[in-house]
Amino acid sequence: MAQTSTAPVVRMAELEIDPAQLDAYTALLTEEIEASVRIEPGVLALNAVAVKGSPNQIRILEVYADQAAYEAHLKTPHFLKYKSGTAAMVRSLRLIETDPVMLCSKPGKGADACSPATR
Repeated sequence: MAQTSTAPVVRMAELEIDPAQLDAYTALLTEEIEASVRIEPGVLALNAVAVKGSPNQIRILEVYADQAAYEAHLKTPHFLKYKSGTAAMVRSLRLIETDPVMLCSKPGKGADACSPATR
């Protein structure tokens, strides 16, 4: 299925974080996600999780309204702060492009309700 310019952009990010810097990384990631969802209308959802038993293995599901929203996100001050602040913390990063099959969340339970979890 080809993605058009008005189709949602959904990406998966797989990161390995330096365990010694995990708390600092998590703080910067949390700040970036909260700002992106609050400020950017084209950021529909950003969900970050750690692999069970491997807290330095982070997975992020990113959902943007369209390609333009994704490109605008990459230029925001909060994203640029996150990228520069975490550059030395990230041991590896793999970005996975996807074709959305079904995107669904309950109002107040997904993108419009931020709920940081405790480790």
